Amino acid sequence: MKDIVKITSDIISLDEVAKSVHDPKAGAISTFSGTTRDNFEDKEVKTLAYEAYVPMAEKSIQSLITAARQKWSDLIHIAIWHKIGDCPVGETSVVIAVSSGHRTQGLEAVHWLIDELKVQVPIWKKEVYTNGGPDGTDGGEVWKANNTIPK
Repeated sequence: MKDIVKITSDIISLDEVAKSVHDPKAGAISTFSGTTRDNFEDKEVKTLAYEAYVPMAEKSIQSLITAARQKWSDLIHIAIWHKIGDCPVGETSVVIAVSSGHRTQGLEAVHWLIDELKVQVPIWKKEVYTNGGPDGTDGGEVWKANNTIPK
């Protein structure tokens, strides 16, 4: 069993993260890929900017992985990669990949991991908006709390 935690300013590849959890014992590799969308509440999003105190964020992610292993015994490998820095529209900001003997536990673990990551891990997100003008001028920015899970 391996746990892979990576916080990076590089572009994140879903394929690379999924390959990192491949195992011949796995009947499933379940993934979640979060990407920057171009809108939020009728505002046009230009980019997201993520900041973190990396050692603390890595420790928090590892704690989530440990908790997931206690909840689901069928998990083989778990990888969680999160981007810091600018993440423009269409780019991936977070990928979670879990290999498991069977799909049900892997899918449940991925769902739980992304929800808990947004609540517990000290990674901060700022949305930067455009004003919709042809020159792409700045339309403001807002730090977003990730302490709630949408219903």
